[in-house]
Amino acid sequence: MTNNSSTFCKFNEDFKYILLPVSYALVFVVGLALNAMALYVIVFRTKRWKPSTIYMFNLTMCDTLYIFTLPFLIYYYADENDWPFSEPVCKLIRFLFYSNLYGSILFLCCISLHRFVGICYPVRSLNWISARQARLVSVAVWACVLFCQAPVLYFVRTRDVDTERICYDTTSPELFEDFLVYSSIVSVLMFALPFMVVMVCYGLMVRKLLEPGWGSDRGMEGERGGLTARRSKQKSVKMIVIVLAAFMLCFLPFHLTRSLYYSFRYTRQVDPSQISCRLLEASSVAYKVTRPLASANSCVDPILYFLAGQDARSNLTKRSKLPSPKPNTVSR
Repeated sequence: MTNNSSTFCKFNEDFKYILLPVSYALVFVVGLALNAMALYVIVFRTKRWKPSTIYMFNLTMCDTLYIFTLPFLIYYYADENDWPFSEPVCKLIRFLFYSNLYGSILFLCCISLHRFVGICYPVRSLNWISARQARLVSVAVWACVLFCQAPVLYFVRTRDVDTERICYDTTSPELFEDFLVYSSIVSVLMFALPFMVVMVCYGLMVRKLLEPGWGSDRGMEGERGGLTARRSKQKSVKMIVIVLAAFMLCFLPFHLTRSLYYSFRYTRQVDPSQISCRLLEASSVAYKVTRPLASANSCVDPILYFLAGQDARSNLTKRSKLPSPKPNTVSR
């Protein structure tokens, strides 16, 4: 961690040279196939883009760009932390890795907010939500992500150690204190706040969906209206389950273990007597184990599109059902 021998801890991290390449390779294969299918349906089989379609397209783009960074990391960790490329490439890969990770979080938040307004304020949502507004929100999200992740291009460094070149996931040891401040701010703004928004939205949505008369305020009366209300409720419940699973299983463990490891590392650097090397190593192992979970989100998001959207399934399965041309008849 530093040049001071009293704060230096040496970890045995051989497990990550198997765990990370294998898990990233699985995410690359499965995630690329699912996201390519989702993009195909959105771009080529969807004629009318609703606001939810626009958000889902941007979410899929985030996941796809994120997946394209994985082959570089697969090679790097399989070669036991020996970066074969230049420092600018290292900076770019880490920048894209985290930009698309947090882009996914923010677009999941947008999708949740969109569904919340449609369920809890069905009449007002007709004026509040439009495709044009969704496009403006998407541009704002991309601008926010790129701005907040730009410091990664400064912090990420490479360093030659013996015969290997390290591409730091964080930053060089001498800049770690500044990086810790930056990382903490990003975690609050781009994970903790969106996570709280999603939880509040879903809590209010569940309460609304459990109301006995839900659906009547949307003009869904009669047998056909009741069927539409049930389908809308099922769609909302599926979305709630999938998005919460993405946050609770993919993003939350990653951010908790990372924050714990960073704080232990900083405390050890300031006062070695406060944190033992064994405790620091345990937090480092936990952090590295949860990193594949964050990557697995790229495989979960397309499931959200195909399971929670009736239009997506119909666009995927529909065939060319255009009526065959009738033979010309001669009028008499």
